[in-house]
Amino acid sequence: MLDGSTKDLGDFQGKLLMVVNVASRCGLTPQYEALEELQKKYQDRGFTVIGVPSGSFKQELKDDDQIAEYCSTTWGISFPMLQKAEVNGRKRHPLYKELVKAKDSKGLAGPVMWNFEKFLITPTGEIMRFRPTTKPDAEEIISAIEANLPS
Repeated sequence: MLDGSTKDLGDFQGKLLMVVNVASRCGLTPQYEALEELQKKYQDRGFTVIGVPSGSFKQELKDDDQIAEYCSTTWGISFPMLQKAEVNGRKRHPLYKELVKAKDSKGLAGPVMWNFEKFLITPTGEIMRFRPTTKPDAEEIISAIEANLPS
């Protein structure tokens, strides 16, 4: 985690997760605001956003301390953030090796297209994929969250 702690995906078992590869210097960075709103709205019902800062598209700050400060002071982020990781390529984070197998609404799987691609992981392990330009508060995402809340 950005704060130096460690967590295992098992720590989130039974929860509804939204894993998002984020970047501090991207045109889609304002999506942080909607992600934080989702976190606040649904966290008491078994939902959490997990941010994954990624340098894969060369739009993230250099180190975890800078990323943590930026997210905290600029966006007031309260959801967990992993350490900076690659989401594509040979050094792809193990979590993303699994996530990129999921298909989007058009039936396409494969590499992450850009920053702020969203993967909703249900408590039963189903993965729904939403491409970067789909805003976190889009109707299809809100409907998927509400249909899969564990509590």
